[in-house]
Amino acid sequence: MQAPASFTALLTAATAASRRLEEEGVLSLGLPMPGLDPLAALPLLGGDDGFRFLWDGAPGLSIAAAGVCNGLELSGPRRFELAQRFSSLSLSRLAREPGPCPPLARPRVLLAFAFFESPLHPGTGAAGVKAVLPSWQLSRQGRHCWLRLQRCLGGDVTARSVAEELWETRRQLEAVALPGQPGAVRREPVGIAHGSSWHAGYRSALDRALELVERGDLQKLVLAVRQQLLLDGPLDPLTLLSHLRHSQPGSCRFLWQQSQGEALLGASPERLLTLRQGQLRSDALAGTASLGAPADDLLHSLKDRHEHELVAETITAVLKKAGLEPRRPRRPRLARHGSLVHLHTPITASLRGQAPLSLAEALHPTPAVAGLPRREAMAWLRSLEPFERGHYAAPIGWIDTEGDADLRVAIRSGILRGRQLELTAGAGLVRGSHPERELQEVALKLGVLQQQLNLPVAAAFS
Repeated sequence: MQAPASFTALLTAATAASRRLEEEGVLSLGLPMPGLDPLAALPLLGGDDGFRFLWDGAPGLSIAAAGVCNGLELSGPRRFELAQRFSSLSLSRLAREPGPCPPLARPRVLLAFAFFESPLHPGTGAAGVKAVLPSWQLSRQGRHCWLRLQRCLGGDVTARSVAEELWETRRQLEAVALPGQPGAVRREPVGIAHGSSWHAGYRSALDRALELVERGDLQKLVLAVRQQLLLDGPLDPLTLLSHLRHSQPGSCRFLWQQSQGEALLGASPERLLTLRQGQLRSDALAGTASLGAPADDLLHSLKDRHEHELVAETITAVLKKAGLEPRRPRRPRLARHGSLVHLHTPITASLRGQAPLSLAEALHPTPAVAGLPRREAMAWLRSLEPFERGHYAAPIGWIDTEGDADLRVAIRSGILRGRQLELTAGAGLVRGSHPERELQEVALKLGVLQQQLNLPVAAAFS
């Protein structure tokens, strides 16, 4: 795309685009920039409503977004369908600068689902889905970087005012944020003042879950535990994400912050689905060991191979039922994510006109985070887990104007509320699972989460 070389050219493009809009339509304008780091630049973007989003796939695609231009928040059984409709309508009705748009610069709708379609108790917990067309979007891939602004026209908001705001913000970012600047400013690490005990409560639920699996009521159940940590000082979520960038280079780091008081953040190693130019990829990721363990232990573990194969077979069957022809390697490979190693099988297919979120609905939740059979497993999770899962293990990501999409599974994640940090981790239970080993796996994952966030690990909290 030939980018506007001057403000006059940008204003001309904005005016031409606005003429195609009906009253109160949305104008979307983009400009190329020097290679700024979205993680470092996020605090400099606008967004007085408190919404911030980060998708940190560096060295791949990274996106910082702020402010809500249009939004959707709802719960219920039609959440995927309605989120797809909102995304398609919001993106199709944008008036943009003329000419082709490079993939990294495309407007995107951002999405954060909850694990369950509705909270167990109305008015509590996370909504079934939150979708946002952001006001500001800064995208970087390789050396290329684009800044985009989206505003609803009407009243004092005109094509000229939008062009002026975009041009001035780009100038300010170029002056303040140095090209190639590393992530958020690092501060002295905080400590953990107190951590909730989880071991005893989890052991009783674990025993009941293993009983269900051993007698054949369930093939698999992924039982999670939640740990509440009280920190001895406040933390900026961007500081935590900066640590995750270094400790989890192979994962996709993410932030979803609706207000200053609460932030969902994490580093997901698991891809629910990625769509690129009509090609789909999904990951079967199940079976976990610490990095120091011999690789052969995981590859030759009958329990872990069985658990993993349940996930890979289910994803393949779901895609076939959706009319696709999935392809997968015969054997899993090892995938390292920080100090953990997982069995991993990539599954690919060519699309045939399916909508991204209809496929996401069919895939979520995979047996890697719920169990089998799906409906029965989810009912037992409601019964055995004494907390709302919220966004844990649910899809988070984006859809763009060309139908490309990326949705990750929000594991290796936490909720930060001031000095309160809430961590969730789970273990997959199948026939042959041993209670002590599953307890050790959950403790390992909680400890790894704390280490990755640059927090001390205290065994007394387990």
